[in-house]
Amino acid sequence: MRDKIRTLAKELAPEFIAVRHHLHANPELSYKEFETSAFIQSKLAEMEIPFEVKATTGVIGLIHGKNPGSRIVALRADIDALPILEENTVDYKSKNEGVMHACGHDVHTSCLLGAAKILLATKDEWEGTVKLIFQPGEEKNPGGASLLIKEGVLLNPAPTAIFGLHVHPGLPVGKLSFRPGKVMASADELYITVKGKGGHAASPHLCVDPILIASHLVIALQQVISRNNNPHNPSVLSITAFNGGNTTNVIPNEIKLKGTFRAMDEEWRFRAHELITTIATNLVRSMGGEIDLLIDVGYPSVYNNEALHEIAVAKAAEYMGETNVEETEKRMGAEDFGYYSQQIPGCFYRLGVMNIEKGITAGVHTPKFDIDESAIEIGMGMMAFLGSSAKLVG
Repeated sequence: MRDKIRTLAKELAPEFIAVRHHLHANPELSYKEFETSAFIQSKLAEMEIPFEVKATTGVIGLIHGKNPGSRIVALRADIDALPILEENTVDYKSKNEGVMHACGHDVHTSCLLGAAKILLATKDEWEGTVKLIFQPGEEKNPGGASLLIKEGVLLNPAPTAIFGLHVHPGLPVGKLSFRPGKVMASADELYITVKGKGGHAASPHLCVDPILIASHLVIALQQVISRNNNPHNPSVLSITAFNGGNTTNVIPNEIKLKGTFRAMDEEWRFRAHELITTIATNLVRSMGGEIDLLIDVGYPSVYNNEALHEIAVAKAAEYMGETNVEETEKRMGAEDFGYYSQQIPGCFYRLGVMNIEKGITAGVHTPKFDIDESAIEIGMGMMAFLGSSAKLVG
């Protein structure tokens, strides 16, 4: 089975590199992936793979092997792009100015479509059912995964495991990387308005200075992590915007702050929300100001089921060779794959796309991000191999 999938992946790679070029040239932002969704639907229809549409632009396909109910696994790819102006000079450069597949979702989608074609061609040789999840809105709250779950993507049929891949621009092409347990952080957004009393900068005694209060607040919020969190438990609180005032001699009425809070542990995450609220409210009011605070709860942490991880690593070593399978690092970045992995056993792994000799080294979310496209053959083949042969846990 492995050798047959390898052969099919090699034969089909040019077709799905062309698919990637089409997707890359026609990127769409989160929850607006209408043409992308239609393209995916057309490809599944060509393959005569039944599908349904969920969450407006999500596409869910099903491929049945032998004994369809004996084993149900989900394979997921995200389909949205980012609001970035592309700076590459390739033939497949984005045609939608200011929108770019700078996080590799075009690659993920191409790999899953390719895997689907391989799985369809070999359906008489593997057991169970594979659910294909082409998911919208990974880049923007509330996360397309949460919307699909609400609409029953993990039901009828209910997968007992889910796999997802992500490009890794720091990993050489030809390699895959995995990690068990905690692998990516939750991500919550902070929106704070500090209200004071503005006035002439030469008469601060007649004002309640929101700039001074907000400055103290930025520093005070750091104790949420430094003096409350276990230092062995990764967590980040960053204030990333401090806005207010527009001239040299006027104290403004209010200051607006924005930031992010990230955690690997869900219990600590929500305890920290309480600490942030308490510290911010008490400090601002003690200095004579008022505060509006919103913690926009975002994606949960990504947790890779240990047993499923071991299965996936063994399969990767079988498909790629042990020397091409590495352990990936923990990341404080977030991924809405966490919604799935909080519900059923999940394995989120990395696909190497870097090629230093070709100058392909730019990171994701940058205007020059690109990949060594030989990674698509590996990505689609590995997804098909996992989908067709990985033993499931549950």
